Amino acid sequence: MDQQNQHSFGISSFDPQMRPLSGSHELLQWHSPQNPPFRLSGFPFFEQDQVYRRMPLHPQDKLPEAVDFLANHTAGGQISFQSNTKHLAVKVTLTRPADMPHMPSTGQCGFDLYIGAPFAQRFHNTTKYDHRETAYEILLFEHPITELRHFTLNFPLYQGVKEIEVGLTPDAKITPPPAYSTEGPTIIYGTSITQGGCATRPGMAYTNILSRIFNTELINLGFSGSGKGEIEVAQSIALIENPRLFILDFEANQTSDEHLQTLPPFIQCLRGKHSHTPILVLSRPAFARDIVYPEKESDREYCCDQKAQIVEAMVKEGDAHIHFLDGSTLQGDDFDECTVDGGHPSDLGFYRMAKSLEPVIRKILSK
Repeated sequence: MDQQNQHSFGISSFDPQMRPLSGSHELLQWHSPQNPPFRLSGFPFFEQDQVYRRMPLHPQDKLPEAVDFLANHTAGGQISFQSNTKHLAVKVTLTRPADMPHMPSTGQCGFDLYIGAPFAQRFHNTTKYDHRETAYEILLFEHPITELRHFTLNFPLYQGVKEIEVGLTPDAKITPPPAYSTEGPTIIYGTSITQGGCATRPGMAYTNILSRIFNTELINLGFSGSGKGEIEVAQSIALIENPRLFILDFEANQTSDEHLQTLPPFIQCLRGKHSHTPILVLSRPAFARDIVYPEKESDREYCCDQKAQIVEAMVKEGDAHIHFLDGSTLQGDDFDECTVDGGHPSDLGFYRMAKSLEPVIRKILSK
């Protein structure tokens, strides 16, 4: 075969599993997840703004431009319900096409589907589509047996969603999902790592893994390159009602001096509204560059020690609900092998982060 003819073949010519998925050939009834009995979670201001957005659309104090833009990315959003449907499809309109060089479009712009009751959810399928498009309709589930099942759809991590509809068998019964195991959401504020870069699909972001582990609502407030601890951001986060736990993981987007200056007022702003809500402060994870550049490792260790002292001082001043954890321990000794680019976790890295955080969170919530 000559060179020109070789280029006319794509991998999907030889492997059907590499082809994009398509919509259902069955007649479906389309539903908006905004309406009961569907449960829409991860968008704390949806009731007032009616958009899939992670921060208020019209905040009292103007958000930083980058945060305001990234708030439209739907990381952490979920749709949950129970149904005896034989088919499940999604019809999605995105704000932009996939455009990231080191993150799959399935993670950036796709939905994925889990099936199973709380504490027993298992991954089933993800939206494989032409990443050059901004709209897709894809069948994610079909089964010949009519049986009541629990479904969870995870929203894209690094893109906005203008519209999402869920297609089910026309005569299917739809009921609410089982209740969460805890009252109030866990809120995680941080950087691109928190947002989910660079998971292969949404369910592998560590916030979504934790939501399955604890059967609780996780509000993902990771802002790529823009988790900088601005007080305006803290003021908007403090508006979220009845938080169960705050996790603060935004060191990686600042210099050590900047972070040590912004962390105390950020915490105090949250405390102004939520005086007894537990707060877990993380230092930044270890990056591959720390291995080669000793000054980077020294800087990380310095900031880690300083943050531990800040938290310890707050405890001595009477805050019994604040805690600290060295974030460099979350991915293990071979942390560099847990990344896509030396910093952003792969699915392995996110899984290790979630499993390392699990006992820490359980201990905090048990108090």
